[in-house]
Amino acid sequence: MLDVLLGTALVGVAASCAVSDGGGERAVDPAGPTARATSALQVTGPSEGPTTTDTPIGIALDVDNGSGTPLRVRANQQLYIDQIDIRASTTAAVDHGVQGLATSGDFASLDWSGLSLRDEEVLAAPNPDGTFERRRFYRSARWMEEQSVIVVDQIDAGGQPTAPPWTVHVGKGDDRTPADNFFVRRLRAIQYAKDCASRGDCTTATNYVEEALVELRNATRASHAIKLQPSTTALRMRWRTRTYSIPVIQVGSPTFDYNFGISIDPLTPAEAGGIYAPGTTLRFRVTFRDGSGTRLHPVGSLPTYLESLTANDSGLQYWNAADPVATYWRRKHREHQMVASIVGPAQAVQPIRSTLGPADLASPDGIVTTGVLSRDGVFGQAWSFPTFGNLLAGNITAPVSDEFTFRLPPDAPAGTYLVSLKARRNYLGQELPRTRTIEIQVGTAEHTEAKLGTGGCKTCHDGGGALGIVLHGNDNRATCTPCHAPLTFEPEGPVSVRTHFVHSRSGRFDAPLTRCASCHLDNASIARTSQSACLSCHKSYPPSHVTKFGPIESAYVGGTLATAFQQCTATCHTTHPNSGL
Repeated sequence: MLDVLLGTALVGVAASCAVSDGGGERAVDPAGPTARATSALQVTGPSEGPTTTDTPIGIALDVDNGSGTPLRVRANQQLYIDQIDIRASTTAAVDHGVQGLATSGDFASLDWSGLSLRDEEVLAAPNPDGTFERRRFYRSARWMEEQSVIVVDQIDAGGQPTAPPWTVHVGKGDDRTPADNFFVRRLRAIQYAKDCASRGDCTTATNYVEEALVELRNATRASHAIKLQPSTTALRMRWRTRTYSIPVIQVGSPTFDYNFGISIDPLTPAEAGGIYAPGTTLRFRVTFRDGSGTRLHPVGSLPTYLESLTANDSGLQYWNAADPVATYWRRKHREHQMVASIVGPAQAVQPIRSTLGPADLASPDGIVTTGVLSRDGVFGQAWSFPTFGNLLAGNITAPVSDEFTFRLPPDAPAGTYLVSLKARRNYLGQELPRTRTIEIQVGTAEHTEAKLGTGGCKTCHDGGGALGIVLHGNDNRATCTPCHAPLTFEPEGPVSVRTHFVHSRSGRFDAPLTRCASCHLDNASIARTSQSACLSCHKSYPPSHVTKFGPIESAYVGGTLATAFQQCTATCHTTHPNSGL
């Protein structure tokens, strides 16, 4: 994980700095008459464009070890619950799994029977002191599997309800039904062994953290919006045996509107016919605006990393180094990385399987080349805000420009190239991912398109779970490749690995996992074999494979990084039983 590489200085700053959601705001006097809230407003996801206090706005609620994170929100706003994160944790000096959570702390009163270990992963990058961190992931405790409901009331200073409650259904285990209120529902426990002597030896570890997590996000059509009342000073959230208080600060005159827009403008002039020549250095400018079109930053610059933590009036987010993430298992939605990318030509788009390390990311000019034509069959570059070089160096006060640069290779094939930027804005309770993509023509005016080997995502990804809402808020899957290359510290980077891993673990995929035809369009798209392809669904190798190829070193990709993404053979595993292809 990149947060390991950033070092303790950056993590410490991120953990300790308070974030302001809007300088110059006027706080509202919470005193006032109780009014009946407007309810039963159906919503299917974040609205676009300008908002008023009558626009349903999805809010994110967070509780850590029983303490609710204060919620700043526009006064008198129509709100629905789009995201809930609840965390409980404890520490230990000995390895007893996550048993400490069942005996002490916020989740001790829950039913922990049935708990089982599902996955184990040792981070590839060492800690600053040379030790390693092992993570074990648990599911199936009874409290994780049984149906439950969360009730959230608005409360005044005297502890009395001020409006009808929000009632949201957490769901039951891996079931996916129309009654679910969230497209993503993940309840689990994790044990961290923080000081393993090596990647394969944790016997001397004495620093353990145990935590339990509830992650609910992306409200479905069953959510309802209710007005925030003038006298509301807190939200009371009740779940199972637990009751939490989340302080509410109402803001009467916010600096900005809700919602979030991105525009990308080429600064490098094109040649005749709007065509760029191979070898051209391309400059672009990004502009972020709120729903009403107001700029979130001055022309020419974006907040520094430090400013994003201490004086973040706009709500724009950078990499969240303080909160560890793990694909599927832990809070990838809170990673917050802001990245631009280019990939092309569109007709050649395919996964990038060449592994990149910190030295590849920390390029002096900020351009990170992820796809090399001769090596990967497709060209790809990425640009981080702040640049990866400054992030890795812990330079949190370095200026951040609103411009980014890519350099087309001299042999760039003719066709359409896709330029994208993904970002996240957390503003007055609303947490939104957004991706903007533009097309440029290289060497030809003829438009070309990606020919992906997969499809059918909208069969499940609809409503609050549509691809334009979840993850990066990006429904153009052809643009994912340049950022999602395997990394030495995050080998599960490729979208193919993540997609297989998430769907095989969640249990909420409607079709049998062996039926590749549910997503793959032809046999050619499942014929490439590698350790990463196998382990993104399977959890073990046959004993003969362990003897011949070595043991599993990563739950995500199987073998070592030197071998995990290599083509195993052109003759084995070219078909798959029950694949439908």
